Amino acid sequence: MIEKIEISGNNYKVEDGLRKYTLKRMGKLDRYLPKGFKKDVVVNVVVAEIGKNSSDKYEISVAMEIPGGKVIAAKDECSNVFAGVDLVEAKLTGQIRRYKLEVQPHRQKRSLKSLFIKRK
Repeated sequence: MIEKIEISGNNYKVEDGLRKYTLKRMGKLDRYLPKGFKKDVVVNVVVAEIGKNSSDKYEISVAMEIPGGKVIAAKDECSNVFAGVDLVEAKLTGQIRRYKLEVQPHRQKRSLKSLFIKRK
């Protein structure tokens, strides 16, 4: 699980329920990261309240700082904060998978016969 997760609010007080939910959802993203990068990842989550009228909207933005200077970010607006966290998590999952393919490309499959034949 990702250990360094910072949650803050902009015009919004982050409650314990949202904090626990966000830690749970963002902590699970480490399963998609390459093995050597899991310990040093820092996740910054900012929840901002956009409208103060009856139609409240929240903006959830997440930035993952991966070792090597790479930053993976996602942002979404939603009327429910918990649903917004889910949407941002889905966006980050796709971006992390693409990043992992760049860092660790798939190995080419070789037949057993090619392993025993001497190359010139």
